[in-house]
Amino acid sequence: MPQTKKQEIVYTVMMVCVMVYGMVCYNIALDVGGMQNFIFAAALSELPIMGVIGFLLDTFLVGPAAMRIAMGWFTPGKDKQVFLIAAISCLSAWMMCPLMSFFATLLFKDSHNAQFFAIWVQTTVMNFPMALLWQFFAAGPLVRRIFGLLFRENADKSSATEMESVQG
Repeated sequence: MPQTKKQEIVYTVMMVCVMVYGMVCYNIALDVGGMQNFIFAAALSELPIMGVIGFLLDTFLVGPAAMRIAMGWFTPGKDKQVFLIAAISCLSAWMMCPLMSFFATLLFKDSHNAQFFAIWVQTTVMNFPMALLWQFFAAGPLVRRIFGLLFRENADKSSATEMESVQG
């Protein structure tokens, strides 16, 4: 898990990219009636705008709220870390899904009419199960693993430098 502000930003960018890309692929597949090879490339065109929206929402609204709520349920150091991670993951998906679905409906669906609310609700309902499963079983573990590998190396280097300064 992130320990510094820089690590928090890196972690958020990684998680947002993986979550948004997966969910954009899923939504395009829903729109065209199933998964097809072209979807993997097509999703890249939506990633920049939805990625920025996701980053801003997660950084300034959802991330802090999910952390605050989860910390009310579980205490770091006292409770198992897996419970805190699961709570944050669940809360993040629960809060991000309607927000991201709102922006996806606004930007990418033919919803500029009286049916906007209905389309947004349907999009949210269709996305939530996938967002929760994608977060728990794919994006979350993948990003935590890669993040851990990236920053473990830095932690190992700083530990080695500290050992050398203590010994020298």
